[in-house]
Amino acid sequence: MTRAVTTPDLAIVPGPNENLAQAAAAGGGNLGPLSEATTGLIVGGRISAAELSRQLTEHPGIGWVQLPSAGIEAYAAAIADHPELAWTSAKGTYARPVAEHVLALTLALLRRLPERVRASSWGTQAGVSLFGAHVVVLGAGGIAIEIIRLFRIFGVRITVVRNGPERVVEADRTISMAAPAANADLPDASAGAEPPNSGIGAAEHGVPLGEVLADADVVVVAAALTAGTRGMVGAAELGRMKPGSVLINIARGALVDTDALVQALAAGALAGAGLDVTDPEPLPDRHPLWAEPNALITPHTANTQEMARPLIAARVQENVRRWAAGEELEGLVDPAAGY
Repeated sequence: MTRAVTTPDLAIVPGPNENLAQAAAAGGGNLGPLSEATTGLIVGGRISAAELSRQLTEHPGIGWVQLPSAGIEAYAAAIADHPELAWTSAKGTYARPVAEHVLALTLALLRRLPERVRASSWGTQAGVSLFGAHVVVLGAGGIAIEIIRLFRIFGVRITVVRNGPERVVEADRTISMAAPAANADLPDASAGAEPPNSGIGAAEHGVPLGEVLADADVVVVAAALTAGTRGMVGAAELGRMKPGSVLINIARGALVDTDALVQALAAGALAGAGLDVTDPEPLPDRHPLWAEPNALITPHTANTQEMARPLIAARVQENVRRWAAGEELEGLVDPAAGY
């Protein structure tokens, strides 16, 4: 899939990025401006898909592109224009800080902390323990595995919902939404990074998602945004959740129907929602969710720039080393799957 280059000529777009430049050099790359000699391109900042595609067309010697994010939807057009290239994303790279944020939002909602932050009087006792809860994770990639690892200390029961046919061994139960013969996975928010121990045994098939959600105390949306996952948690799914349950979304806002969520929270159909992502995003001022007392919203900070910087640098360094050695790259994108 790759070719040995020994000391590959690399470029960073749209401009200089010292963090990634140091990582590329540490991996054995030779950094310089875009030229006929460039074989690898590292995206280190905001660039439109059209501009990226144009630069790739003008430099046909490029064989590999490293993207800075786990999700690839912003670059989908460029990937479609150049399917012959090896595309890699940051999928799996940011799993630990994102899973940590999931745990923080979950505990805050179960312990009714949003209510107490706003309180101006003593109030009444309230709160639910995470110990022994049933946690459902939608998605089966790197973030899901890290969530399972962090939540295990609470003695929870964990169900993973995926499209792939294989069981996630770290989970207590794996539900497949795909037909038994399918081979595509419900992508994780880290955009499809495969669980390290998946593939041992088969997942359960034929279990409706609503049935799974009806038994959940915590539902975590940890899937990548694709045509098949957009709006996967809508009015019907929210309507099946228990009144005391909480929904956490740290993936993409469009995976959840925002209007349906507003209505569910207002009706008390679930106890709370922890949202690091929204649709639309940023969430406009005076949006109903801001006034919802049981919504805890953070501004897409499950993985901040400070957290991400060393993590993406490590991915770049390793992939430069692999590109130079002709080894398979980490975080390879599947254009057909969308992650």
